[in-house]
Amino acid sequence: MADAALKKASNKGAAAAHAFAKTLKTFKTASGKEGRFFSLPELAKQYPNVRKLPVSIRIVLESVLRNCDGKKVTPEHVEQLANWQPNAERVDEIPFIVARVVLQDFTGVPLLADLAAMRSVADKMGKNPKLIEPLVPVDLVVDHSVMIDHYGSKKALDLNMKLEFQRNRERYEFMKWGMQAFETFGVVPPGFGIVHQVNLEYLARGVHQRADGVYYPDTLVGTDSHTTMINGIGVVGWGVGGIEAEAGMLGQPVYFLTPDVVGFELTGRLREGVTATDLVLTITEILRREKVVGKFVEFFGEGTASLAVPDRATIGNMAPEYGATMGFFPVDEKTVEYFRGTGRSKREIEAFEAYFRAQGLFGVPRAGEIAYSKVVRLDLGTVAPSLAGPKRPQDRIEIGHMKSTFTELFSRPTAENGFNQPAEKLDQVYTTANGIELRNGDILIAAITSCTNTSNPGVMLAAGLLAKKAVEYGLKVRPHIKTSLAPGSRIVTQYLERSGLLPYLEKLGFSLAAYGCTTCIGNAGDLAPELNEAIVQNDLVCAAVLSGNRNFEARIHPNLKANFLASPPLVVAYAIAGNVMRDLMTEPVGKGKGGRDVYLGDIWPSSEEIYRLMKHAMDPKAYKENYDQVTRKPGKLWENIKGVTGDTYDWPTSTYIAEPPFFKDFALEPPAAPAAVRGARAMALFGDSITTDHISPAGSIKEDSPAGRWLKEHGVLKADFNSYGSRRGNHEVMMRGTFANVRIKNLMIPPRADGSREEGGWTLFQPGGEKMSIYDAAMKYIAQGTPTIVFGGEEYGTGSSRDWAAKGTQLLGIKAVIARSFERIHRSNLVGMGVLPLQFLGNDSWESLGIKGDEEFDILIGEDIRPQQDATLVIRRADGSEQRVTLRLRIDTPIEVDYYKHGGILPYVLRQLLV
Repeated sequence: MADAALKKASNKGAAAAHAFAKTLKTFKTASGKEGRFFSLPELAKQYPNVRKLPVSIRIVLESVLRNCDGKKVTPEHVEQLANWQPNAERVDEIPFIVARVVLQDFTGVPLLADLAAMRSVADKMGKNPKLIEPLVPVDLVVDHSVMIDHYGSKKALDLNMKLEFQRNRERYEFMKWGMQAFETFGVVPPGFGIVHQVNLEYLARGVHQRADGVYYPDTLVGTDSHTTMINGIGVVGWGVGGIEAEAGMLGQPVYFLTPDVVGFELTGRLREGVTATDLVLTITEILRREKVVGKFVEFFGEGTASLAVPDRATIGNMAPEYGATMGFFPVDEKTVEYFRGTGRSKREIEAFEAYFRAQGLFGVPRAGEIAYSKVVRLDLGTVAPSLAGPKRPQDRIEIGHMKSTFTELFSRPTAENGFNQPAEKLDQVYTTANGIELRNGDILIAAITSCTNTSNPGVMLAAGLLAKKAVEYGLKVRPHIKTSLAPGSRIVTQYLERSGLLPYLEKLGFSLAAYGCTTCIGNAGDLAPELNEAIVQNDLVCAAVLSGNRNFEARIHPNLKANFLASPPLVVAYAIAGNVMRDLMTEPVGKGKGGRDVYLGDIWPSSEEIYRLMKHAMDPKAYKENYDQVTRKPGKLWENIKGVTGDTYDWPTSTYIAEPPFFKDFALEPPAAPAAVRGARAMALFGDSITTDHISPAGSIKEDSPAGRWLKEHGVLKADFNSYGSRRGNHEVMMRGTFANVRIKNLMIPPRADGSREEGGWTLFQPGGEKMSIYDAAMKYIAQGTPTIVFGGEEYGTGSSRDWAAKGTQLLGIKAVIARSFERIHRSNLVGMGVLPLQFLGNDSWESLGIKGDEEFDILIGEDIRPQQDATLVIRRADGSEQRVTLRLRIDTPIEVDYYKHGGILPYVLRQLLV
């Protein structure tokens, strides 16, 4: 039987190769160099529908065609995707084999730990550890670790980097081991820039070439949701959890359901004074409303063609905020121009352009050329200067409405995105211990930060020009406001210096503090103790203004309740204004020389002023010299890091790196998958928009939290706690940090007398209703063999592609999450960790069903699991009554069924490699 099956598979593979042999064609570059490629125009002769496919779908189709082997990728897969229809039922599962994988350090370190653990398992089973080896190039960029401890001085960068290396030495030693243990694993050391900017400027190759001379387009997945920034240069790629990325690295295709593709037509031009940030906040608001979760968004039209690559990349970056899998821009002359300006070689650029022209994929499509599932339109001329907040990136506020919006939200209930404060408190003044006057709405953090905007020369030069004019007018920033400049790459510093603008930013406190995510990822560092004390004692609603992409509750700083996203020049302007209650459209930004009122219009730079300085931003020689240092001269701090050697890791005692428990009791034969969850208790009842920041925070660790107590028990001082993100290589910290966000609200806990809700990771242990931390309750439930369930509302798991949000859930013994809807990456991560995601049908919710948290539950799914089948929730109440409710099982694809049956994607892949 086995021989027959093998022969059948072999014949099928041969048939597949034969079926598409005619599509292998040649193309020529401008210099006459010849290359081979799998031709989509040739495939279109067999499948005419290909000519009308969205560009992004055609790039995925090329991968399916090129990798068609009759096994993992079959001729049926090619046919299904070639016949993609704009509004068909989405039931076809596409196996997408990517060209490479990109990691950032917060998600990359636990991924490396999983690979090391797999090697340890192989070694213990007498297998060759090198069976565990990435089959595609993997690059890890260290950008999430640095914190803003020092700011406002020219020494800040050096001091912050030294602290970064002190805190993270154990992690960096582990990375050094990985670099020598795995042949295809590379690291871009700290201090070069943010992963997505480094990806754009350096890692992206445009096209790749196989050993047999076949060219193919650059594609990837990354362990950061903002991997989509790369869509700005025509690269198909998106963020996945680390557990999915591992599977892709180890030879598994990235599986996904054939998506809808929403066409977004841009027309017109941006008005004077409107930035790319304003545009992306507008697009985010529009597409959130259009409900594009799980869909591709592809930009087209004359307005799209007019946008420079940095503006396109800014829009692509925010795809997680508008919910799409991608925000894709096709390759055109602007893309080629960007490659030339960032120091790619002439040979690379010629091959890149010639390949895309030969594929019929060059140029931004015009209206009517592509069959999209739906078309959304925006006239660029209607975009207005905006911010977004105070708690979500899709809540856009035009600058002229900031004062009125904050005033309204101040007294609105928290359930309506407000702060639930008495109106009369808004204008009160509070004085700190050292005499600083504080008001509600005061800005205490102003940060030019994150991959989204600090990678865009237009808005960065605008910030510098605004700073120059502000200094010349005599404007200043109050010294207690924590100001920081953390560019996306070293190139930004170079062009700010060459244009003469950096000194003016420094005079306003925006000194270079780091090259990394910093404030946007929650690494703003702490505020002065007297500020924290005043905020907490008086329950003040103070603010942060940042040029980031995320502003979820408690992400920026645990004591700052209002967080606003803005363009870099607006960050500088609001830092000067000092309070979000100042209406910058009608009121002065501040008082300058001689007490003169200075308005925003006085200091806002013109498009012409910005354009004149753009020449400093695209210097091919500067880019090449900068990135040559990654391997040749990465810096003494990195060179002094020494890692252990060998094919397997020896797992020294560390509070940063520990052997993960996911392969405990591993056997080559998978255990029988459970057909039901019985006798479960509710761990938590959550509302809408529970983010991965709520589930698995990345920022500071509270001293009295379960994770803080564990660290102190292991000899770690509070000053050395670092962050949850930096300790993702240690499951002991991370499982204790799951659901430990200081702003999370478990609605199982009864409201206070004033109607407000207690915040933090608490639950009621059942039976009896004893209040304790979620971690402590989880350990008690596990000890007595009781499974647990989490209930949620809409958009459960939105936010960063944080695999620890799923890993921690699994380690707490939670067997299922039942919600109204799920964010794409977190849903797949739950399946990848063997946790059932289930969705309420119709108008059902835990609230409508009257679930309080003291019930017992069964979840019946049956032994023959099918994608998106019905499941039954049995609710047994304390009064003895019983209710049955139908749910949708959100195991969406056949391969996910296999992952679940194996206990998760990691044991599934390991069994594939070791059998």
